[in-house]
Amino acid sequence: MRVHGATLALAVAAAIAPIATASCKPPLTAQKARVSLRMHGSPADAVVIIDDQAVGTLDLIQARGVALPVGVHHVTVKAQGYFPWDREVEAVEGSGPVRLEVALVPVPD
Repeated sequence: MRVHGATLALAVAAAIAPIATASCKPPLTAQKARVSLRMHGSPADAVVIIDDQAVGTLDLIQARGVALPVGVHHVTVKAQGYFPWDREVEAVEGSGPVRLEVALVPVPD
């Protein structure tokens, strides 16, 4: 069976088209807006939980921040030997980063 150049090119294009379009990102305007969350505090090894999902230690979040989708989020910080710290924060598009100061209180002996 002999395939002409144009026919072969069309067959290859048809085969790759679904792969190429599946890997394309949506336009920037279609992506959800994000707001930066910046945290500072102690102890450094405390675990940061946002909307019931652990996102890292406090020192990691201090260094890198977290991109929050626009909306209301529940932030908890926990560490062994300390009372948990909880806040509800609202990420508002265009308002700049959300900044939180965390100072966990030790549990008395």
